[in-house]
Amino acid sequence: MADVFRGLNLLETLKESIESNKLADVKDAVEDLLISRINLAVVGDRGDEKAFFMNSLRGLGPGDEGAAPSPSPAASEEVAGYPNPKHPDFRLWDLPPVPTTSPFEPEGYMDRVKFLRYNAVFMTFTETPQPNSVEVFLEARSLQRQTVYFILLASVKDTEKSLEERRKASLEVLTSQGVAQPKVYLVTPLTLEKFDFPGLLEDMGKDLPEIRANALLLALPTLTSTLVSQKKDAFKALVWAAASLSGGMSAIPVPLVASMVDSSIAVRILTKAQLSLCLDDESVERLARQRGKEPARLKVLRTCALSVEVTKGEVKTRLTAAEKDLATVSSKLLEMAMPRHARSASRSFAAMLQALNGAIDEMAADAEKIVSAALEERK
Repeated sequence: MADVFRGLNLLETLKESIESNKLADVKDAVEDLLISRINLAVVGDRGDEKAFFMNSLRGLGPGDEGAAPSPSPAASEEVAGYPNPKHPDFRLWDLPPVPTTSPFEPEGYMDRVKFLRYNAVFMTFTETPQPNSVEVFLEARSLQRQTVYFILLASVKDTEKSLEERRKASLEVLTSQGVAQPKVYLVTPLTLEKFDFPGLLEDMGKDLPEIRANALLLALPTLTSTLVSQKKDAFKALVWAAASLSGGMSAIPVPLVASMVDSSIAVRILTKAQLSLCLDDESVERLARQRGKEPARLKVLRTCALSVEVTKGEVKTRLTAAEKDLATVSSKLLEMAMPRHARSASRSFAAMLQALNGAIDEMAADAEKIVSAALEERK
């Protein structure tokens, strides 16, 4: 993993690396963003709510291929893994519930399920957290693991009043067992856009190392317009890094080679963007099923050709058009955007930046239209 990301704003960190001529760091960072490696674990009873939650995190419904079944076929002490069909390097792990036996040693449970290997752990429950789960949480905190979160999973029968009462009772349990500044996130597994899940993502973005936070962001389904906007910003940072590499590699112009490199990385970025923004046919059809919409009604909202299919031909056409349009780009704006080492060296930076940013804008606009149409009855 490229340490270039850790603890700093993504784009600013990339700019610093470019200014320092650390192109190898930026290249590694681009690869890390394109390969979204993250492991999330979900602890709790293996009921419907937990299965729905794990499926929703991957954009799946109960009947979709790869969905976590309920009841779980896993043995009571077994750890079950569920890959993401669109993002194979994003994996969810179904951990068995924490034993209720007494005496209880949290270290034994944590060792058995390899608790510390996961980037984040969700401690789920449907009533109040049981005491031994709190002991596991406190042990994780003592080991400086901050990315452990208590999640109250709602069922379809729950009312907002009953959930708030359970949240209050849960906070009292956590306080009584010595959890400082306890926090309980209320989550509806089938409609993650409701209640506290957006706030949970915001907190995780602060707690996780930046490369992991970006990996999570890009792998999650497009639940809200806010998520679409955040994904767009992340891809634009990735575009900037890729364009900077293009500029750096083109200090001695070799048009054919530069063009091949540019189009190859551009196809990878835009393919990743299409999947992350859930614009491919399978994702749109799945969303339509989950929200009770006609798939054709959502598909027709994709007005950008790249939202429907990312092809080398379309990407090359856009890169070529951007090169021809460079004369219309403000030289002042171009100078501000370009890293110092590339300002006098290459037009490929500006061409890739203009072509890919335009494509990302168009694709994100399509994603926002689809999300709005899918959620319109749930606002």
